[in-house]
Amino acid sequence: MSLDSALPVFLTEATELLERMEMSLVELARSGSTPELINDIFRAAHTIKGTSGVFGFDRVVEFTHVMENLLDRIRAGKQDIDSDMVSLLLSCSDHIRLLVQLAVENSEPEAADQETHLRLLQGLQDYLESPAPKSELPVATPSGHSSARLIREQNDEDDPRVRNDHWHISVRFQPAVLQYGMDPLSFLRYLQRLGTVVDVATLFDDQQQLADLNPELCYLGLEIAFQGDVTKQELEDVFEFVQDDCTLHILPPVATISQYIQLISSLPEEDLKLGEILVRVGALTPTELEQALQQQQAPADEPAPRLGEVLVDARDVHEEVVQAAASKQATVRKSLADSQKSLRVDAEKLDQLVNLIGELVISAASSKLMASNTGDADLVESLSVLERLVEDIRDCALGLRMVQIGETFNRFQRVVLDVGRELNKDVRLEISGGDAELDKTLVERVRDPLMHLVRNGIDHGLEDTETRLALGKPAHGTIRLHAYHDSGSIIIEVQDDGRGLQREAIRRKAIDKGLIQEQDELSDREVYRLIFEPGFSTAAQVTNLSGRGVGMDVVKREVESLRGSVDIDSAPGKGTKISIRLPLTLAIINGFLFRVGSAHYVIPLELVGECIESPRLNGTDEAYMSLRNSILPLLRLSNLFQQEVQPNQRENVIVIESAGTRTGLVVNELLGEFQTVIKPLGKVFSGLRGIAGSTILGSGEVALVLDPYELIQTHVSRAQNHPLTLASSSDEKEQ
Repeated sequence: MSLDSALPVFLTEATELLERMEMSLVELARSGSTPELINDIFRAAHTIKGTSGVFGFDRVVEFTHVMENLLDRIRAGKQDIDSDMVSLLLSCSDHIRLLVQLAVENSEPEAADQETHLRLLQGLQDYLESPAPKSELPVATPSGHSSARLIREQNDEDDPRVRNDHWHISVRFQPAVLQYGMDPLSFLRYLQRLGTVVDVATLFDDQQQLADLNPELCYLGLEIAFQGDVTKQELEDVFEFVQDDCTLHILPPVATISQYIQLISSLPEEDLKLGEILVRVGALTPTELEQALQQQQAPADEPAPRLGEVLVDARDVHEEVVQAAASKQATVRKSLADSQKSLRVDAEKLDQLVNLIGELVISAASSKLMASNTGDADLVESLSVLERLVEDIRDCALGLRMVQIGETFNRFQRVVLDVGRELNKDVRLEISGGDAELDKTLVERVRDPLMHLVRNGIDHGLEDTETRLALGKPAHGTIRLHAYHDSGSIIIEVQDDGRGLQREAIRRKAIDKGLIQEQDELSDREVYRLIFEPGFSTAAQVTNLSGRGVGMDVVKREVESLRGSVDIDSAPGKGTKISIRLPLTLAIINGFLFRVGSAHYVIPLELVGECIESPRLNGTDEAYMSLRNSILPLLRLSNLFQQEVQPNQRENVIVIESAGTRTGLVVNELLGEFQTVIKPLGKVFSGLRGIAGSTILGSGEVALVLDPYELIQTHVSRAQNHPLTLASSSDEKEQ
């Protein structure tokens, strides 16, 4: 059977596992090693190796196997972890990603990739061959079952367990056991063949009077300390012939607690009961489980005790092992429940669904318009119901494409770690607002601009440790990523607590490059925005990270291509904050339709605060008006877009709220709410400022979708005596 159809699924799952491995490694570097992190990394590598073997990707299997050997040694406590090892493992994670991609594409690695392959293998092998301190952490067997003998076989010369840490065997014989011909001492002799009986405590039934003793009955019990390379099942088998005539409890050595916990965490994600988990790892025998289940049965009027409590009270299993099994059971059940709630869908199918719904919205608007022209009230009402249903379907479809920005933010932990090490800076990443949602397409396309901003913040913004301490700052620098919703948009902020932008240095560089003139008077914000000009850089040296003048202009261009905008704020000595404003979706929005002259326009409905009819504005060019004892700036779109308007045509004001400010758009006619399917304008019009796209009305006419925030910013930055046209400036065309 061909497995080609399963390759996309394999690639997706391998990518997710590698991302989880990378996040665990970064967390390990930041917070130190924990068994949970090591287990997560090991499971990811083990799963990738196993799945790659199914597809016959031998190169992936061979490389991952060597990495898995080192991880197995780490989790067994036989290898310490340092920063160099974390860097090596992160590089191995990157290389596995490359090997997986090459395997799926059926391609051969380049010479440089092959050199990296051999170098990483040698680095892993150096750790595997180096001597390391012994540890009492356990080693999982291939079958998933525990055995004290396996530890001993790997350490014949030096048993890693504490010498006085023994198996504890507690046995209470039934009185009639002697009558059946059983000699209690025979069990001690048999145990000596399996190991060493370190100590025996003989207990007497103190409820019996000496004069009442029957020489044919047994009143003794034994507490045995035993040391040997055996399993719990093998010890239980010693008493096989008297299991029905005695009460037997076997408690493993304390040193095996960590072994059982490790084996439990290594079990595959199967929906097992608590007792089944303990039997699977060998911490409990089937007989002990059966006895515990019988003891668990309680009268109908009393609550049944928990199985774990019965096992601990009976001294069959250590409490820590029971807790580990219960935690494993809860984790697996939650994972299975989550997997059943979700369904993996191809992104192209979602895009196709949204496109079809967009066409449905346009068709519904056209039908509603024709129904209104006919004057048929029943038909209009029916189409109104249809329109509401289409709107609900639209919201559901767009909701399928919405993802949280937090996952993207978390991926920058690796960037901060790597860049900080390269520049020898101690950097922390703080994340907030990760639950803010936006369109999946936007998330993917904004990742690279955010990458530039984070790297530049570390390189240019943050001082080195000595400088920070001299300035009275914490030794570590901080990069903050914050996201929140605002007026139908999402704001993503990248902030550092470094030196801030140097206004005069930026201004002088801009003069030297001919971007501004010596006599130009610019505000701080206008000066700071010059860093987004192509080729602009104030770095004294060219490094792998900065100094070439490439990056910040790419950020601005990429964000604007997403109908977004970039703003910057900085304070010398305190740091810099760069804010990216993006629409929540690129597909369909709730819009507000209006007319200016003979042209129709749409703005996002979330930005509309209120609408005002203002006849007194007719025929005037006033730049502001009084609204409830406050000043409202006005933006006359007929002048902005050079639209011809009839002299006596009525005018209205749409009050929009964006970025914490209020502005009035002066228009001619208000047409109300409109479901807007945003269509791109094409590359010819890609330089238009303040235009987010276009849409098709029910009448078949084309209406422009405005970006009021960009319109206002552009209008404010231009001189009042220069009319704003839709043509791009020369520098924008060059970009």
